[in-house]
Amino acid sequence: MTTGQTIGFVGLGQMGGPMSKRLVEAGHSLCVFDTDPAALKRLTDRGAAAAGSAREVADAAEIVFTSLPTPPVVRAVALGEGGLVQGSRIRIMVDLSTTGTIVAKEVAASLAAKNIVWADAPVSGGVKGAIAGTLAVMLSCPAVTRDEIAGLLEVFGKVFFVGDQPGMGQIAKLGNNMLSAAALTLTAEVVAMGVRAGLDPAVLVEIFNNGTGRNSATQDKFPRNILPRTFDAGFATGLAYKDVRLCVDEAEALGVPMVAGAAIREMMAVTNARFGGDSDFTSVAKLLEEWAGIEIRG
Repeated sequence: MTTGQTIGFVGLGQMGGPMSKRLVEAGHSLCVFDTDPAALKRLTDRGAAAAGSAREVADAAEIVFTSLPTPPVVRAVALGEGGLVQGSRIRIMVDLSTTGTIVAKEVAASLAAKNIVWADAPVSGGVKGAIAGTLAVMLSCPAVTRDEIAGLLEVFGKVFFVGDQPGMGQIAKLGNNMLSAAALTLTAEVVAMGVRAGLDPAVLVEIFNNGTGRNSATQDKFPRNILPRTFDAGFATGLAYKDVRLCVDEAEALGVPMVAGAAIREMMAVTNARFGGDSDFTSVAKLLEEWAGIEIRG
């Protein structure tokens, strides 16, 4: 049973694909666009209507979600030729991407000139959370907009309202991703040290999970993606590097020293250079393996 209102969705990749699918499964009528025909077909096969551009989505829907990889892409989709700002029906753009505050504020101001409301709604929880509907959604927008879109966002997971100004959701998301990358990097360093000394990495991870070293990497990424040697947590190294770089930039702009964060940024930079932006960000463990001359295997 579909709802009367058409919802727009632009960006049907690893995160946008399952999130838009959840909206369809919740009974919403969707108009979708992606530059990848295969991604588009996966949604139209489930009953969504296809558009030929972001503007066409904004001609069909008053509320449009975007899930896009980088700040320049968000800017182009929102404000560029054939972008959302040129649509005839759009009233609210809900950005699920991680853009940082500069682009968020820039796009919000440009949209406001056309009477379109911007809502930050970056998400955390990975592909697994997007599929299961267990994401953390960090929402910042005017209160009246929050009340209108909260029900839609709850299809994706738990909504945390963090403020009413553009970019506030971005600060929360960048902090989250910095902590995630830090936990992964430091755990990889410690496990590499243990393996070099002759310890079993699986036993080490179990010890950490029963002690004070427990974190998202020991609980999830090492057991699922590193010890089995699959390196497939679902988050690209290039995107992780982008996020930690943005986090350090934001902290510096606010006058907050981020010394340890800068070190994590450099580790992601080296991993990105060594294995490429399309590699999984758990590849930082491979980097430590190379440097230590060991292999972390369960």
